[in-house]
Amino acid sequence: MSAVASTAPSLSTRDLTIRFGGHVAVDAVTADFYPGTLSVIVGPNGAGKTTYFNLMSGQLAASAGSVHFNGADITRAGAARRTQLGIGRAFQLTNLFPNLSVEENVRLAVQSRAGLGFGAAMLSVWFKHRELIERADHYLERVALAAKRSATVASLSHGDKRKLEVAILLALEPAVMMFDEPTAGMSVDEVPVVLDLIAQVKAEKNKTILLVEHKMDVVRRLADRIIVLHNGALVADGEPAAVMASPIVQEAYLGAPAHA
Repeated sequence: MSAVASTAPSLSTRDLTIRFGGHVAVDAVTADFYPGTLSVIVGPNGAGKTTYFNLMSGQLAASAGSVHFNGADITRAGAARRTQLGIGRAFQLTNLFPNLSVEENVRLAVQSRAGLGFGAAMLSVWFKHRELIERADHYLERVALAAKRSATVASLSHGDKRKLEVAILLALEPAVMMFDEPTAGMSVDEVPVVLDLIAQVKAEKNKTILLVEHKMDVVRRLADRIIVLHNGALVADGEPAAVMASPIVQEAYLGAPAHA
């Protein structure tokens, strides 16, 4: 990580571990994640990738170890608090308000980011803050959903729901952006919209971006760094070419024999 050695990590884990009964799903993982770097977490099915994500974003409580954000220990902070601090998460399965419109879903994120809160006065808030409505529409345009702003979320295709989730994450303007298989379930035509958006955010060089991904074309296109998990443990961490060429990754992730 020499390119970012002079920069303090925005998100770190130290010996992060979670056990489910006798099974260790994430096993003492230590890693630092830096602003301006896109890190992709890969590994075979059951390696602990999404569980590791859940520990960092607060959906699961660690059995041992710690999580740090901008140097502060947030291990005991819940998911909502971590979102407030600036850790944004897009889920592998969509996490939206299905009976609200596409635009209303993004408006809620914009409103939350602006610190206006929720309640009975929500509609009057919007009439008084036209710029926030325009901000919500801006994010819908970025994910190519402006034409569907009035549609209910329940009526969207799976791919459009994933794009909406990215719009919401962008609207929250987090310092750390976490994507769990962002193109899963999308058609071939829908994938480039989301990948281009992530590439645009990466190009701004001010966000810490983490992806869980198994599509190697996505990994090769976006990754500055690859972390490999296997049986819950971190087995490789470094620049993409070096990591993917390593024998342990060939065996653990690609299925090739270690001596090949």
